[in-house]
Amino acid sequence: MKTTKLVTLSAIALLAIGAQVVSAAEGGVYGSKGGVQFVPNTDPTNPVDPTDPNPEVPVNPIDPVDPEGPNPGTDGPLSIDFASSLDFGVNKIANTTQTYFARAQTYTDIDPTPNYVQVSDNRGTNAGWTLKVKQESQFSATTPTLNNVLTGAKITLKNASVASNSSATAPTENDEIVLNPDGTESLVMSAANLAGAGTWTNSWGVVETVSEVNKEGETVEVAVTKDVSLEVPGSTPKDAVKYQTNLVWTLTDVPGN
Repeated sequence: MKTTKLVTLSAIALLAIGAQVVSAAEGGVYGSKGGVQFVPNTDPTNPVDPTDPNPEVPVNPIDPVDPEGPNPGTDGPLSIDFASSLDFGVNKIANTTQTYFARAQTYTDIDPTPNYVQVSDNRGTNAGWTLKVKQESQFSATTPTLNNVLTGAKITLKNASVASNSSATAPTENDEIVLNPDGTESLVMSAANLAGAGTWTNSWGVVETVSEVNKEGETVEVAVTKDVSLEVPGSTPKDAVKYQTNLVWTLTDVPGN
């Protein structure tokens, strides 16, 4: 009888172990998902440093021509965020043809950079775009004077460079622009279909420091961009006043080539 009891207990123990194995094998595997969706961003985009364009570190550019500027950027999702006003300085009247260099773009919070324009494409369609600029009219005096137009004056922007923190396909820049004061548009840069998503800057040249004599007769060091220049013929009469022109930047959803 003792032997029979031992065998019975062993059989019960084996049945219990077998039940545990079957229970573990029937636990199963289950899958779930993670999801996120994006929509076009209509908020304005802040200006960035064109030499290190990081939208997480916006900058505060100064408008050298308009004390109340710069103008705010346009609304998204396809927007012009900023464009430099071009300051060609205070110069002595000359009867020979002169070339004046634009002052570098200055800021309240970083060192000067080349002059630039900034575009953002937050549509999420990768459909491309085109940016153009025009000079509305010739430089004219801001106060009444006899010689109120700088006849033959010519603005040139060259050695263009595009930059972004985006890994999208880059837009194509126009390496040299000669503005026509009759209002004809000039291509600045364009993004083909499937290109140009994100924030992009187009700057001209590099910042250089030159020595100049200011209107007080003092020699000063000035940060300029030599690749943004204004040529004024020597034959053009100049009065001792300020001359100014307007530049109009136009961004369309037409893709580049």
